[in-house]
Amino acid sequence: MEIKLYTTISCPFCVAAKNLLISKNLEFTEIDLTSDLELRLEVSTKHNWRTVPIVIIDDKLIGGFDDLNKLNLDGGLD
Repeated sequence: MEIKLYTTISCPFCVAAKNLLISKNLEFTEIDLTSDLELRLEVSTKHNWRTVPIVIIDDKLIGGFDDLNKLNLDGGLD
């Protein structure tokens, strides 16, 4: 499972998403969009998702923290 997590420094939901993945012992790549507005626009346009975190698993948009948490509660991260 390849997990990409697009985040910003000041986002509490980004921290929650990272903590959830860490608690599940899942490896992920964090891409910080804080100071890269061009990349943020590119990623948000590509996935039609405007807020962070942007969670991508195996090149599929999962959504934000709430979506990641729901996937976890449904057993999708096990």
